[in-house]
Amino acid sequence: MAEIALTHAQPKVRSRQSLVAGIISLVIAGALFLLGWNTAGEISTFTLTSQRAGVTILAPDLVLPTNISLFVLAFLVALLGVYQIISGSMRISLFVGISAITLVFGFLIWATHGKSLNLTGMLVSSIVRATPIAFAALAGIYSERSGVVNIGIEGMMLMGAFTSVLIASVTHNLFFGVIAGILAGMLMGWLHAVLSIKYRVNQIISGTVIIILGLGITTYLTRLLFDIHPELNTPPSAIPSLQVWGLWRIPFIGPIVFNQSSLIYLLWLMLIFTQILFYKTRWGLRVRSVGEHPKAADTLGINVFRIRYISVLLSGAIAGVAGTYISLGVAGMFTEGISAGKGFLGLAAMIFGNWNPGGAYLGALIFGFFDSWQEKLTILQLGIPVELLGMAPYIATMVVLSGFVGRSRAPAADGVPYKKE
Repeated sequence: MAEIALTHAQPKVRSRQSLVAGIISLVIAGALFLLGWNTAGEISTFTLTSQRAGVTILAPDLVLPTNISLFVLAFLVALLGVYQIISGSMRISLFVGISAITLVFGFLIWATHGKSLNLTGMLVSSIVRATPIAFAALAGIYSERSGVVNIGIEGMMLMGAFTSVLIASVTHNLFFGVIAGILAGMLMGWLHAVLSIKYRVNQIISGTVIIILGLGITTYLTRLLFDIHPELNTPPSAIPSLQVWGLWRIPFIGPIVFNQSSLIYLLWLMLIFTQILFYKTRWGLRVRSVGEHPKAADTLGINVFRIRYISVLLSGAIAGVAGTYISLGVAGMFTEGISAGKGFLGLAAMIFGNWNPGGAYLGALIFGFFDSWQEKLTILQLGIPVELLGMAPYIATMVVLSGFVGRSRAPAADGVPYKKE
C-alpha cells in the first residue's frame, strides 16, 4: 500500500516542481523584458579578438542590438516556462540549466549596452579560475569514492602552495617546486588517512584538523621565513603557458583551449584518466565497491584499508597540485590563505557533478565563470557594489547546490569508518 501511495505521489510532486519552475522562468522573462525596455537603440559588443604571447589573434566582434536581443531571450524563456507548466515533460535540472544560462547571457548583454566586453578574455579567465576548483573536486572524488570524506582539501592545498613556492625559490627550478607541492599534499593526506582510517576519528573532525593545521603552519612559516627572507618567496617565474603548435592561433577557440598552462592540460588529461580508471578498470571497480559496501568488498578478498589509504593519498597529491597551481601557476608567489576557499568550492563542484569527473568539472567551470564575471563586470562600472559582485561565485554555489544536491547521491559508505570483524 505504501508503495502504491508513493507511486501516486510522485506525479504530483513532479507537477508541483514543474509549476514552480515554470513560474520562475516567467519571472526571469519579465526581468529580461524590463532590462530591454530601457536600452532602446543601444548596442552590445562582445570582443572576440585576443592578444596572447604578444600576438594579436583577430576575430570579428559579436555585435547585438541590446533591447531586441533581450526581448527575444525573454520571449524564449517565457515560451519555455509556459511549455513546462502545461506539459511538465522536461527534466527540472535541464530546465533550470537552460533558464539560468539564458538569464546570465541576458544580463551580460544588458551590462555591455553602449560598451564592449572581451568575451574571449573572460572565457580564458574562467578556465584559469576553474582549474584549482576542478583539481580540488578531483581530490574529493578520489577520497570519497573510497568512502572517506575529505573536507581537509583546503589545508592540503595551502601546504602544497607554500611548499612548492619555497622549494622552487630555493632550487630555482619550477619542476622541483611542483613535485614538492605534490608531496606536501600527500603528507597531509597521509595524516588524514591515519586519523580517519586507522584510528577511526570522525572524518569531518579529522578534515577540520587538516584545514586548521595547514592554515596555521603556512601562516607561521610565512611570517617566520618569507617576511624576513623575501627571496624565499620568489620562484624563478610562474608556470608558463604551453602553446599547441598550429592550433593556438585559431580565432576565438585557439586562445581559450590551446594556449594554457601545462597544469591545465594535466587537469584535462586527469579528468579523462579518472573517468576511465573508475568505470573501465578493475581497480576503479574495487574503489567504488569499497565506497559503497566495504563489508561485502572485504568478503570478496578486497583489502578495504589499503584501497582507502591509496585513495586518500592520491586525494592529497591532487590537492597539492591544486595549491601548486594557485601559487606557481597564477600568483607566482605565496600569500597567507592563498587558496581562498577554493577547496570548499571544489567539494561543491564534486557534489554538483554527482561524484563524477565530467560533472565536477562542469561545476568548477560554473564557479570559475562567476569568479571571472565579477571581475569583468566591476570594470564595466555598472553601479552595482563591488562587494555584491564579489559574492557572485558563492551565490552560484548556493544556487547550484540547492538545485542539484537533492539529485546527487554520495557513495553509501562515505564517511563511515570500517572495522574489520
